Amino acid sequence: MPVPMPDSPALTPALRRSILLLSLSNFSSMSVQRICDAMLPALAQEFSVSLAQAAQVVSFFAIAYGAALLFYGPIGDRVGKFALIAFCTLACSIGSVVSALAPDLSTLVLGRVLVAMAAAAMIPMGLAWVGDAVSYDKRQETLALLGLGSTLGLVSGQLLGGLFTDWFGWRWAFWFLTALFGVVGALQWRDWRQQRVQPHHMAGLAGAPATRQRFGAQLLVILRRPHARAVLLTSVAQGALAFGVMAIWASHLHAKLGMSLAASGASVALAGVGGVLYMVGARRLIPRLGERGLVLTGAAALSIGACGLAFTPYALLAPVASLVAGFGLFMMQNTLQTNATQMAPEARGMGVAMFSTSLFIGQSVGVVLAASLVGRWGSTAVVAGAGVGVLGMALFFARALRRRDAALQRG
Repeated sequence: MPVPMPDSPALTPALRRSILLLSLSNFSSMSVQRICDAMLPALAQEFSVSLAQAAQVVSFFAIAYGAALLFYGPIGDRVGKFALIAFCTLACSIGSVVSALAPDLSTLVLGRVLVAMAAAAMIPMGLAWVGDAVSYDKRQETLALLGLGSTLGLVSGQLLGGLFTDWFGWRWAFWFLTALFGVVGALQWRDWRQQRVQPHHMAGLAGAPATRQRFGAQLLVILRRPHARAVLLTSVAQGALAFGVMAIWASHLHAKLGMSLAASGASVALAGVGGVLYMVGARRLIPRLGERGLVLTGAAALSIGACGLAFTPYALLAPVASLVAGFGLFMMQNTLQTNATQMAPEARGMGVAMFSTSLFIGQSVGVVLAASLVGRWGSTAVVAGAGVGVLGMALFFARALRRRDAALQRG
């Protein structure tokens, strides 16, 4: 594990502007992932297909997104992360036009795949760029600001899809995305050109020269580092136990408490609001708790929230439990992201792409396992078991952080 960079001056206005633009692309990337969820019945009706066939716009998006994640790492390290994000943001507007004009389901799926392949670059390369531009002592706070866009996008995607479908028709949702990606991408491209004339202070690149290793060689170098392995293993576990199992929270509340699908979905959406609350308070919490404290406190909050959702007999307590769980989840996620940006300073894009891929794999596996285990054990046991499992994951990562800190002190 490389030694963290020394303290750097406060973030400049130009750097803050760049981070804001990255946060906007993160918002767009997360929104586009979820915007089709609520419009599936309308798509099935318009194209005269079953609901399962219409769901291809979601499933094919996820497959294309996951497949593209890892490959953007070495590309970003070579051509420049900010330029790559700007280019991919503009490319998403093209895919959105294809989606808006789609005459049949196959064309709509093609447009969604094009968007997914481009959108996969935004969040991991944004994290990696912040790792290059911001010193380690200020990085977690900065990543919390960046994560605010992702969290708001996660909360807003389904809502926007439903509103556009009900009020204007589903095609207008994709015209909205076309405008959003186009404006954000154009502003990012302009900002990148300004960066070339007057570069930001790239604290993260100090002492970390770029490498030209092959793809496989970079993978092996990163995997040989003990702390990097701990980060990747924890990201897989968090993807499965938290993000994956979260997919059955709404159905659990619907089945166990008799809540309507709309009410149970709204309750689960409050997890995103909890994430926003953490992002807003991160500046005060990070220096007080430190990385290990954030991991353990976040895991405790997530576990309490998950067990609350599993066992509460009162529907009114479900939103509170979801809010607490979301607060803890994003507290842990922010700490993991910060460590991911420092796994490989000499190939930061590759390192963060590996982290994102691990999280995506864990989430995909977690959804499948949770759905299959509900039939055997019931949703209460699955939701509560995942909540307890998060505590073991947090203890594992906290120990890895302690070993890293001890190695840094010896070095």
